[in-house]
Amino acid sequence: MVTKQLLTGLPEDADLRRADSLAREIFSDVANKWALLIIEALGERTLRFGELRNEVEGVSHKMLTQNLRMLERNGLVDRKVYATVPPRVEYTLTVPGRALRATVDAICEWTHRYLEDIENARGHFDT
Repeated sequence: MVTKQLLTGLPEDADLRRADSLAREIFSDVANKWALLIIEALGERTLRFGELRNEVEGVSHKMLTQNLRMLERNGLVDRKVYATVPPRVEYTLTVPGRALRATVDAICEWTHRYLEDIENARGHFDT
């Protein structure tokens, strides 16, 4: 009997098809609209919370906080706290975060390239 693991050559934790894999958990974390928009907004810059919230239009304080914590937990965002009054907190992409940004940039490019095609398909589907 051939298993999925043998077919792909991946360890179980790296197989996105497995519901219990670490890879699927990570994929689920980063493949949401807020995480992708946060990664895109940070780019090569360091931003404070308020600046980031202004960059990611429509994100609530709660969702921005949750996604920044998740990105920090996964090692994609670095959070630096300065001992000032009020406290100043800055966020920067880590090396893995910048590597993921290249993929996010490709998704953004794909969206811009095929936006008209998608709009046309939606219009055709909805009629």
